[in-house]
Amino acid sequence: MSLVDSRSPAAVLDPMLPRLFRIGRTRQDTRDTYTFELEPVDGDPLVYAAGQFTMLDAFGVGEAPISISGNPLVPGPVEHTIRDVGVVTHALITAPTGAVLGVRGPFGTSWDVTDAAGGDVVFVAGGIGLAPLRGAILELIAQRDRYERVVLLYGVRTPEDILFGDELRTWAKDNGIVVEVTVDNAQHAWRGRVGLVTQLVPRAGFDARRTTAFVCGPEVMMRYVASALVDRGVRENRIRLSMERNMKCGVGLCGHCQLRELFVCVDGPVLTYDRLAPLLSCREL
Repeated sequence: MSLVDSRSPAAVLDPMLPRLFRIGRTRQDTRDTYTFELEPVDGDPLVYAAGQFTMLDAFGVGEAPISISGNPLVPGPVEHTIRDVGVVTHALITAPTGAVLGVRGPFGTSWDVTDAAGGDVVFVAGGIGLAPLRGAILELIAQRDRYERVVLLYGVRTPEDILFGDELRTWAKDNGIVVEVTVDNAQHAWRGRVGLVTQLVPRAGFDARRTTAFVCGPEVMMRYVASALVDRGVRENRIRLSMERNMKCGVGLCGHCQLRELFVCVDGPVLTYDRLAPLLSCREL
């Protein structure tokens, strides 16, 4: 099994040199999360694989690592889904249409979803963790007949935090994906499930012996989800997690994202659970 590392020619030549991209269409997904399209000023499209990230530079403010949430198979503007959680992300989501940003990358390993062809696939997302998984889901849908049962388990804090609601319904109705959504805190209008996303794993109905799982969300959530999948019989090397660390350079030089012997920006962000299990058990790392 190989986790694909697909970078654009510009990034390979000089990964520290940002390219200029202009903000195109923007939409608000939740009260604090936005998705916007970035169009290359030089006209050269960004080539990336689902699961990779870029370093987005709000000039004069700073850089932030943001996973690409678009479809890697469709040429055109690059989509990023960003939650307003700090100074840089706030500057990014409040930049007006037409503003120019710096983009470095893409960096890191991908989900390599095609490696799961021929078997069952389980996607497990927590909160904004659905955004880095979206590209893999869209890539799978493009060749849906190559996969058997496909399940998406999605947990969020409240119904208002659900991302890509229209797409979730389309994936379930038109693309044969079993979508289960659960919330931590329900309101009176909510008629869906309430509870942790880990509670959905035992009843998801997949064949563990031929399942590949893709997991993205808060680290504690991923730790418990991976454990639940292993308890169901999914092999550790068939469970892939996307790690989030304080990435600064993107090329493994600065050490900000070091996780013991790993550098998340180059060895990850997508890593198999058999590599991560010993590290996730040591919380001080």
